[in-house]
Amino acid sequence: MAKSAFQASRPAGFSDYLSLLTTNRDYRLLWLGEVISLFGDWFNLIASAALVSRLTSSGLAVGGLFVLRMLAPFLVSPLAGVVADRYNRKRLLVIADLLRAGVVLGFLLVRDAQQVWLLYGLTAIQLGLSGMFFPARNALLPDIVSRQHIGAANALSSATWSVMLAFGAAVGGVVAGRYGIYTSFVIDAATFIFSAILIAAIGYRQHGGLAGSGGWRQALGQYLEGLGYLARRRDVLMIAIQKGVMALAVGGAYQVVQVVIAEQVYRIGEGGSTSLGIQYAVAGIGTGLGPILARRLSGDQSAALRRMLLWGWVMSAMGLVISAPMVSFGVVLLGQTLRAAGSGINWVFTTQLLLQELPEEVRGRVFSTDFALFSLASAVAAYLGGWLFDRAGLGVGAVQWLMAIATTLAGLVWLAWLLRERGEANS
Repeated sequence: MAKSAFQASRPAGFSDYLSLLTTNRDYRLLWLGEVISLFGDWFNLIASAALVSRLTSSGLAVGGLFVLRMLAPFLVSPLAGVVADRYNRKRLLVIADLLRAGVVLGFLLVRDAQQVWLLYGLTAIQLGLSGMFFPARNALLPDIVSRQHIGAANALSSATWSVMLAFGAAVGGVVAGRYGIYTSFVIDAATFIFSAILIAAIGYRQHGGLAGSGGWRQALGQYLEGLGYLARRRDVLMIAIQKGVMALAVGGAYQVVQVVIAEQVYRIGEGGSTSLGIQYAVAGIGTGLGPILARRLSGDQSAALRRMLLWGWVMSAMGLVISAPMVSFGVVLLGQTLRAAGSGINWVFTTQLLLQELPEEVRGRVFSTDFALFSLASAVAAYLGGWLFDRAGLGVGAVQWLMAIATTLAGLVWLAWLLRERGEANS
């Protein structure tokens, strides 16, 4: 394993994050854009899931929505990685935001069950654009943040995602429940426009980039070069698949579980939109606090981050065990918070390790592969979740027990990998 260039082991404090925001204008603009657009994103997710559930009353249809939300980024990932390494990353982010604003307004046209196909199509386009946005955004981060602040920037961005999940989902659930689902789509479109304005003000200039401006054949060849890097670096490959494994074990299907809990078990608001928003809110709290607290223990050293990933698997499994018996809505929310904390550790620390390990010239392609694996696994798991409810006839508790078993097994595989790495280092 290559020695990490990041050797900081001092526990991260609040001053690290405050200093980053006050002294780095470019990161501050990127962060504010994230705050605004993520707020609208959760409005959109709550509203679209509630709309499909209300129009179809089908767990498989809801699962199909989440399949599309994850499959679309997977399909564009080869192009997204090459584009992020070849072209101006800031410009890509602005274009993606503006296009998503227009697409989201199309959701206003979906009014009955016969038009659900339109919602699916627009969702695929929106999330395909997101599949271009996030690899470029991750690849941009080390270009505007100094090496010693990468850990703080990554953790703060993740905490922002989590806080806006908690706040945006809670508010989005209330807005959809009280003012109607379509209001949420208008708000989401507006947030994309504001985000584009902020990102456009970043003073970033493209660093290097892939040579050439050829067609699809050259782009595919350059993407395969990025895969070749992962094939040569098995330690990096193992990190890059962790998000996908977590999504397959629990993440993708749990989105369907949350919708079923909201609509059929603990129904609050129109179509269960308010109770769904509450579930996403506590998930946001978990994914935000988990990585922040874990980073105080681990610092940014590579070996410590790898060990902390194991605790992420343990926490996710424990959360599912707590939630599965469905004792009460409060207990379910407690389990969901713990499960989300484990998932948050998985997401933040794998991203942190990749930021520390990857050279600039392959960063976009590896991050697009990382996101593609996550997206594909989430799509498969979301479909399986809907199938387990509609075809296998399993209850919401039984599905969670299955996910707890899968999560435990995945954690044991990661433990075996850590022990193998330790053995190789000592030999």
